[in-house]
Amino acid sequence: MQPESDKTERVASDIFAKCREFTTAQEVIDAGYYPYFRPISSALGDEVVMKGKEVIMIGSNNYLGLVGHPKVKEAAANAVMKYGSGCTGSRFLNGTLDIHLELEERLAKFMKRDAALVFSTGFQTNLGTISSLVGRDDAMVIDRSDHASIVDGCRLSAGKLIKYAHNDMDDLERVLKIAVNNGIRGGILIITDGVFSVEGDIVDLARLCRIADKFGARVMVDDAHSIGVLGEAGRGTASHFHLIDRVDITMGTFSKSFASLGGFIAGDVSTVDYVKHFARALIFSASIPPSSAAAVLAALDIIETEPQRRENLWKNAHKMHKGLRELGFDIGSTKTPIVPVMIGDQTTCFKFWRELNDSGIFANAFIPPAVAPGKSLIRTSYTATHTDRQLDRVLETFAKLGKKYGII
Repeated sequence: MQPESDKTERVASDIFAKCREFTTAQEVIDAGYYPYFRPISSALGDEVVMKGKEVIMIGSNNYLGLVGHPKVKEAAANAVMKYGSGCTGSRFLNGTLDIHLELEERLAKFMKRDAALVFSTGFQTNLGTISSLVGRDDAMVIDRSDHASIVDGCRLSAGKLIKYAHNDMDDLERVLKIAVNNGIRGGILIITDGVFSVEGDIVDLARLCRIADKFGARVMVDDAHSIGVLGEAGRGTASHFHLIDRVDITMGTFSKSFASLGGFIAGDVSTVDYVKHFARALIFSASIPPSSAAAVLAALDIIETEPQRRENLWKNAHKMHKGLRELGFDIGSTKTPIVPVMIGDQTTCFKFWRELNDSGIFANAFIPPAVAPGKSLIRTSYTATHTDRQLDRVLETFAKLGKKYGII
């Protein structure tokens, strides 16, 4: 028998082996088709500078065109001069400024809810809110097309995760019935995007809420792409459907219409206060810098006093819906300024994207696993400040490339 001291210890496999084996990105870079991490060397707007060349930006979420607004930039700069560049601590401890509380009060009023709570990013907002509210005996029921931050928030919680087919309310009712009949001991939280960030379609919120009532479920709506876009004064999906009092929690981000960085939830006082004291993503993250908070406050002022921005956003969105459909492109069931252009094959999608870029137009290529196999697409999105000249050029370029690649 081999002495105990002579036994060979098992050696673990190298956890970094997968990193060395991952060559796909470099292969696409070498082929000249890589569409990600593209550096921009100018202010973000409807035209940006990339590699010394001006390109039309139809790949951002700057829906109201406020990123470069003088009042927003001035508010951010003034906040830096007053408060400094950051907070160096979490909201829970030393990182709550009076400007954060002012922002939460303004957001609650704007959303017509009792309370609001600001997080450092939109992604953290979903992580913290969902994982703090859903316990071991509870269930989360989510749309299969919900944002990754919702999926990851569910993974962090101890509850049971159930998915239903995209925007299919019959399937939602089916999975809820199964969950209740199988003896879910706790509560149920239905979580959905208001506007889906790839498809651009709007949740069937009225029916979703009726089904939620039937099964005693609560409703959380991620309005990252809805606030500033949908509803009275841009208050989001619940306002769009006249269901503000029925939606239990609305989540929003500052990185789209608000032209800043961060996220928030709005709801009743007790729910917001609970999340405030149990959301690890809030308690253990530094708070948003004062410049970001001030930029949101300035953006709110503009949203509330310049309704023509939202009107122009919808004019531009409808122009692109009509123009792309008339050319023969499949843009799915979008009803918003997010307009996916279906390409299909992944390689064709990369080539299409590269030629768009070479023609002076920046859009986003979506390939598996972000979309289903064979469903690669170019995601475009439009703003209140795009001009007819810019949009006409986009349509002309899509027409040329669509014919070249046999898509139209």
